[in-house]
Amino acid sequence: MKTGTAMADNVLLSVEEMYRADSAAVAGGVASLDLMEAAGTAIAGEIRKRWQPRPVVILAGPGNNGGDGFVVARLLTDDGWPVRVALLGEAQYLKGDAAHNAERWQGGVEVLGPGILDDGPLAVDALFGAGLTRPLEGPALETIQALNLRKLDCVAVDIPSGVDGDSGEILAAAPQAVVTVTFFRPQPGHFLMPGRELTGDLVVADIGIPDGVLRDIKPATYVNGPDLWLQGFPWPDAADHKYSRGHAVVWGGPEMTGAARLAALGARRLGAGLVTIATPPEAFAVYAAEEPGTLIKPVEDVAAFRDLLNDPRKNAVLVGPGAGLSEATAEKVLAALDAGKAVVIDADGLSVFADAPETLFKAIAGPCLLTPHEGEFKRLFSVNGDKPTRARAAAKLAGAVVRLKGADAMRDAWQQDGVDVLDQSRPAARPS
Repeated sequence: MKTGTAMADNVLLSVEEMYRADSAAVAGGVASLDLMEAAGTAIAGEIRKRWQPRPVVILAGPGNNGGDGFVVARLLTDDGWPVRVALLGEAQYLKGDAAHNAERWQGGVEVLGPGILDDGPLAVDALFGAGLTRPLEGPALETIQALNLRKLDCVAVDIPSGVDGDSGEILAAAPQAVVTVTFFRPQPGHFLMPGRELTGDLVVADIGIPDGVLRDIKPATYVNGPDLWLQGFPWPDAADHKYSRGHAVVWGGPEMTGAARLAALGARRLGAGLVTIATPPEAFAVYAAEEPGTLIKPVEDVAAFRDLLNDPRKNAVLVGPGAGLSEATAEKVLAALDAGKAVVIDADGLSVFADAPETLFKAIAGPCLLTPHEGEFKRLFSVNGDKPTRARAAAKLAGAVVRLKGADAMRDAWQQDGVDVLDQSRPAARPS
């Protein structure tokens, strides 16, 4: 997914917050009709950038998304594009700005149904916006299913119809868009699977809502990007040396050694001054044979691991990847949490507490990051809801930052109230 123009910062707005932004703009003197005209202009402009004139069908819904669609129809027709409009419902029941723009449309209005797609047009999905709360049904569902079956090019207005704007979940069906044009700020559903996959290229258009409305909304959800953390990144300077850059410790299991080696390499690439892999003596040769810049420390037992962590220069610990599901792994996790370091717990370091998650949570007293995938998450947490809701609830329960991994955590992610829901966001503290 590519993020388009006018995304001046990394804010994500919930559906309710986006409604508030619209209302605040209108209350501040921006005409709602002007907002709709600007939205339609942005959509038509994106279509012109991507395609030469070709048959277009506007799939218009009964609300403001449909109104945006009528604007697109008028503007493309003025430019010589062959355009048809298919409406869900009857034009006489349209209200407000949508009714106004339907009246400005000089072409015909057809009944929405799969047949509107028979000549293989470019489809503009202007049926529903991000606030849809019920599954698609009837002609809307049938038309979207036909659109996907025929693999037609689709431009989605706001978000592909059928995608929940807050959760990214699919309500019965949703079209596969080539591009989605949304307005002012994107919603979480643009980035959360499976909505992310259906959004295609994401273009965020400036339609005249002033950035000042964000002051009252006070958004707390952000897409990852350097703007959020670059100023706090601890760039090395001339006086720095390896100890001032931090010393990370990675527990390396005796069998699945690749996980610990990759983690150590990642810590070094990020800028750690020193990285030590602590491992059982029998695995020493495996770790020592690879990266010469990584220190390898044979550790006999948990007591020796505790002694290693007593060095105050060692200030960050990772336990879990390839560690094995054993009592020894659980003891090393607890030892790391007891050492007063920044701790990352992943993989086996989480699953080993599946029968007693409260033991893990009770031991967390300092900076701690838990990085479960869905299976590991379910072993520790009995919480329901969409992905952000579950991650926030888990973070509150554990007293830690929670990164809930998955396909939508590969490149983009977001954070709210200190909870690392996916892959990113504003660091809870300056890294050391």
